[in-house]
Amino acid sequence: MTKVLDWDSRIGRRIRLRDLHILFAVVQQGSMAKAGSHLGMSQSAVSQAIAALEHALQVPLLDRMPRGVEPTMYGTALMRRGQAAFDELRSGVKDIEFLTDPEVGEVRVASSETSLVGLLPSVIERFSLRHPKVGLNVIPTSTHYVGFAALHERNADLVLTALSKPLESDLTEQLQAQVLFYDRICLVAGKQSRWARRRKIDLADLADAVLILPPSDTPGGAAVIAAFRAAGLPMPQVVTTFSVPLRNMLIMRDRFISALPVSILRLNPDLDSVKELPVDVPMAPWPSLLVTLKNRTLSPAAERFIECVRDVARAMHAPS
Repeated sequence: MTKVLDWDSRIGRRIRLRDLHILFAVVQQGSMAKAGSHLGMSQSAVSQAIAALEHALQVPLLDRMPRGVEPTMYGTALMRRGQAAFDELRSGVKDIEFLTDPEVGEVRVASSETSLVGLLPSVIERFSLRHPKVGLNVIPTSTHYVGFAALHERNADLVLTALSKPLESDLTEQLQAQVLFYDRICLVAGKQSRWARRRKIDLADLADAVLILPPSDTPGGAAVIAAFRAAGLPMPQVVTTFSVPLRNMLIMRDRFISALPVSILRLNPDLDSVKELPVDVPMAPWPSLLVTLKNRTLSPAAERFIECVRDVARAMHAPS
C-alpha cells in the first residue's frame, strides 16, 4: 500500500534546508565523519540531522557500506528534487542581488501628458547619464480619467501627474503624494505666427483665434474659460484635448493658440518653436505630483530615479 505522508504536520514543519544541506554533504564526502569535518560540525550532529530527516520521511535515506555511505533510492529521489530547490533558492538570491543593485534593473514610470513633455525629458536625460545600465519603461496615463490604476495594478513604480482634482479619501489611504512644484497655465503660439509678433494682447484680441485647451474640468481649462467670462467676452472656437503633441502641431498654424503649463516651457528652455504670449490668465497654481503606493518597497533603481525627478523639479523653484 502506498505510504501517504502528511506534508503540514510531518514534512513542512520538520524538514529544514540545513538538514538537506547536510545530506548533500554526507553523500558528497562519503561519510558522516568527513561531512562533519567539511561542515565544521561534530559527527554526532550530522548523524542526528540525517536521523531527523529519515524520521520525518519514514524511509531510510542512506545505506551504510563498508567504504562509507551511499544514498538509497529514497535518498536519491530526495536529493534530485532537493537540488532543484537549492538551484531555485540560489536563483532567488541572485534576483535579490540584482534588485538591490541601483545600477541595474528597470524603472517603470507612469506619466500624464504634461509630465511626459515637461518634466520627464530632463529627468530621463540626467538619469540615463548617471545610471546607463538601468532601463526605463515610460507608460502614458491620464489620472484625470483612470486615476492611479497603474500603481494599484503594479504596472508602475511611480506616477508623475498634475493634480487636476482632489484625491478621494480612500485613495489617500493607499497613496503617498509629494508635491514637486506648483504649475500654472499660459497661452502660447508658434514663433512664426502673427500672435508671437505682438507685444501686447488682450483677451478681446483672440476673438478670431482657435484655442486649444485641456478639458474644462481641469485647472488650466477652467482658468481660461473663467478669464473670458470675467472679461464679459464670448469664448472663441475651442479644440479640447490633453494631447500636448497635438497642441504643438496645431500652433504651428497661424490661427491656433494653445494653453500649456508653464513647466513645459520652463523645464525645456531649448523649446524654440513656441512663444508664451503676453496674456494674463488669473488662476491658482496647481500641484505637480510624484505619487507612489504607501508601504511598498521600491527598488534602489526606482529610488535613484526619484532623486533625479526631485533634482530637476527644483528648477521650477528657481527665479525665472
